[in-house]
Formats: sequence, structure tokens, C-alpha cells
Amino acid sequence: MQTKNFEVINTKRNLLGFSGGVDSSALFFLLLEKKIPFDLAIVDYNFRKESKEEVAYAKELAKKYNKKIYLKEVVLDNTSNFEKKARDIRYNFFDEIIEANSYEALITAHQLNDKLEWFLMQFTKGAGLNELLSFELQSKRKDYKVFKPLINSSRQTLENYLNENNIKYFIDSSNEDENFKRNYFRKHFSNALINEFEEGISNSFEYLEEDLKSLKNSISLIFKEKDLEVYKNTNDDNLNIKIIDESLKKRGILLTKKQRDEILIQKELVVSHKIVISILDTYIYICPYLKDTILTKEFKEICRINKIPNKVRFYIFEYLEIEKLLEKID
Repeated sequence: MQTKNFEVINTKRNLLGFSGGVDSSALFFLLLEKKIPFDLAIVDYNFRKESKEEVAYAKELAKKYNKKIYLKEVVLDNTSNFEKKARDIRYNFFDEIIEANSYEALITAHQLNDKLEWFLMQFTKGAGLNELLSFELQSKRKDYKVFKPLINSSRQTLENYLNENNIKYFIDSSNEDENFKRNYFRKHFSNALINEFEEGISNSFEYLEEDLKSLKNSISLIFKEKDLEVYKNTNDDNLNIKIIDESLKKRGILLTKKQRDEILIQKELVVSHKIVISILDTYIYICPYLKDTILTKEFKEICRINKIPNKVRFYIFEYLEIEKLLEKID
């Protein structure tokens, strides 16, 4: 197990996404061993009968080890797109807790099998490097850091750790349901590959991530204030869309291939009714979309003269001093 990954966690106020399964149970006790401070957050979807036992276990651990615990109760049926709905609920919950309680980071229990499952799922439907390597050791979401210290450890390694130390954990019965795409890939592909080629797969991911890091370092961020980002247009559609992908991923949005293609065609587009993307000859603008703001005639004229994109103007008018931006793009 690559426990060196825990060294990247340099924050004091951390929130652990907990479920009571193999991965999060192992992570809970590894964080204790490393003396890394954290509190717990758990979501009960009321989807499986054993979920009540898992919540009770989380409360028991929190009490025993003097951790705060945050619980969200929802009723989520086995409907279409269950996994996405569950993820959205879970991360919105994390966002709320972190903002309300001034946490600096979220720690999640994603591991090597999860990473390969995601890679294969994206690979088979068409994806670029940024989407294929979505699970990183350290990343950023909104205004907080996200750490995945188990990302180079296999599920079997974690299970062995729990068994060797007589640590209680639960097996999620829904993991056998192949109606969930992730379970299908897990059962038929990723588990077998990890079991036979774990070291090589882990090394390949590290090499690919170094390549991606080099690519990101070539990105030129011209201006950033609040939720507005302005990048230099690279005059390379592939690199431009990677810039946009990375910015939106930090905002909790993953682009589909159709959305990426549409952005490059239209040059100015509102994604998910939330974020406006504007690609000009020189710059790329990314910010929240505010459609109901009324602009003054004077402000419109300043924007026209300085070629500020139409849909971006509303956010600048409401939240920024345009002079600061003009100093950077002049």
C-alpha cells in the first residue's frame, strides 16, 4: 500500500466522505494512524436495507474517536442514472458542509480499481486525456482541495489491511447489480486486470498524470478573480478544450463530447444553464452566467470597445471592477 500519498494532505480541517465499505473504512483507520485530523460525512440513500447499519457504524466510530459526523438522509430509488444522481447529492452535501464549517479539504476513498473502472468507462465512450484521468491524488473543487490518498492502492490491498487488523467493514450488495455500468466494468474487466497487472497499471497512470501535469503547466491563465477566469487562446482547439475541461471540472461540471464539440463550433455557449464559455481570437473567458442583470449604457460601451463577450458582461458588471480586468487584457 502506497502510504506515501498521505504526505500530500497538508490541511488541518478535513472532511472524510465515509460509507462504511472496504475503502472508506480502511481510509478512516489509515488517517488515524497518520494522525491526520478529519471529521465524517455520510449519505443514506435508503436504497439498501443494510444502509442503516452502516450509518450506525459511522456514528459509533465518530463517538469512539471524537469526530464530528454529518448525515444526510434521502430516498433514492433504483431509477435511471442512479449513480449520477447519487454522486450529485453526495457532492452537493459535501459542498454545503465544507462551506458552512470552513473545512479546507475533502478526503475521499477512491482507489486503483475505481480509477481503472472510470478510465475504461470513459475510454469506451470516447474521451480525452483530461476525462480519462479524472481521479487524481490531489485536485481542487470550488474553493477547497480534494485528496484521494488511496488512489494507487487496489481494493484487495485495502481489504487485506482491514482483515489483518480485525477492522469491521460492510460489503455493498448493490455492487453485484450489473444494471449499474460501473459494476459491469468492474466484474468483467477492471478487477481481472488489476489482479494480474496491478503494478504496471499503477505505473502507467503515474506516467500519464505526469504528462497531463506538463500539459497543464503550459496553460496561460491571464486573469482570475472570484469565479471569472481568462486564459490565453492557444490557437489549438484540442488544448483550448482541455483548458475549459479543467476549469469546469473544478466547478463540478464534466463536459460531454457533444458539449465540447458545440463549444468549439459556437465559440460562446452556456453549459448546464450555469457557466458561460466564450472563445475569442485572443482569450478564453469562463464564468457563471447571469441572464437577468441589467447593464448600464456606459458599461455596455466599455465592453464593446474592449471586446468583452456578451454573456460574460453580466457577471463582470455584478461582481468585478472592470478596470482590473482591462489592465490584464489590454
